[in-house]
Amino acid sequence: MAEAYTIARKKNGSEGIDGITFQDIEERGVSKYLKEIREELINRTYRPQRNRRQEIPKGNGKVRILGIPTIKDRIVQGALKLILEPVFEADFQEGSYGYRPKRTAHQAVKKVEKAIISGKRKIIDLDLSNYFDTVKHHILLSKIAQRVVDKEILHLIKLILKASGKEGVPQGGVISPLFANLYLNEIDKMLEKAKEVTKSKGKYTEIEYARFADDIIIAVSSHPSMNWLLPKVIMRLKEELKKIKVKINKEKTKVVNLEKGEAINFLGFKMKRRRTFKGKWSVLTIPQSKKRTQLLEKIKRVIKEHRRTGIFEMMISDLNRILRGWVNYFSIGNSQNFFSYIRDYVEKKVRRYLMKQRGKKVYGWNRWSSDCLYNEIGLFDNYKLVQMP
Repeated sequence: MAEAYTIARKKNGSEGIDGITFQDIEERGVSKYLKEIREELINRTYRPQRNRRQEIPKGNGKVRILGIPTIKDRIVQGALKLILEPVFEADFQEGSYGYRPKRTAHQAVKKVEKAIISGKRKIIDLDLSNYFDTVKHHILLSKIAQRVVDKEILHLIKLILKASGKEGVPQGGVISPLFANLYLNEIDKMLEKAKEVTKSKGKYTEIEYARFADDIIIAVSSHPSMNWLLPKVIMRLKEELKKIKVKINKEKTKVVNLEKGEAINFLGFKMKRRRTFKGKWSVLTIPQSKKRTQLLEKIKRVIKEHRRTGIFEMMISDLNRILRGWVNYFSIGNSQNFFSYIRDYVEKKVRRYLMKQRGKKVYGWNRWSSDCLYNEIGLFDNYKLVQMP
């Protein structure tokens, strides 16, 4: 629990439904607080509280509902995760990347890129309907019980699941990603088996996949001799999803043929085939347009907020934090043009802010040089791509 508290404290999330903050706990004494939780767990008097609901805009007027547990419940879930994660990791498959130790979204994107380059250009872009909200507790518990026999642990897991409602695992819960991965593990096993049985000459696979939580891309060989494979994979997917009562979003799920110039979206990236200057086929991987639009709107909102406060240093700090996170995430692939556009856009907005503060309507290109913005003011300027193996 001490380690779980340290992890939760580093993330510095907001309070839950009880209103208790990290500052409140530290004023009271962390050791004392953890001891009280331990006693509740041992005496079986611990009861998770309801999650605080928080809406996160998704675009197009839609929102994602996050369930924010109390700090106490985050500590308990974090401690439970530290115990259970190594147990279930032994069963998780190679194509699963979401919220797992030493695995990243970048690795998942690169795996899809390599699959496309190797000739797997018929893509199943699978979208699951309200996946986190529809996880069936009795099915999840049966999967957990295959590996965990400790009655106290199983009792605690039941309490945590019950606190989130009759079904589903809350997006925002510390242990939810682990449960979500476990729930879809049989899908991964089926795809791994499909890879193995369709290997040609014992080496070249005819199918590849990457899953990040409920975002799933399955790449199937586009060779004419493999035309039978795509419908077979779709049939097996439906069979396995039916077993765990997960529905496919028919409106968003699609089969894309990259050889016809179509594109796929995966984890915020848009991916399509293109020819290089040397005439070879490669994959163009760029941020989705809506991701750039969301970033620009966030930048405008930050600048507008600080125009009222007049605290320039705070505005630069907020902009740097936003830009650093966005650029780090999209630093793979072919984001150069996007980065150049954003860099110029931010420069223009900051210059405009500075001149408006002085009652002038011009942009101040001469007054505020790029060297001044980056070296003196300290505006973020690390727009670099990274190369992954």
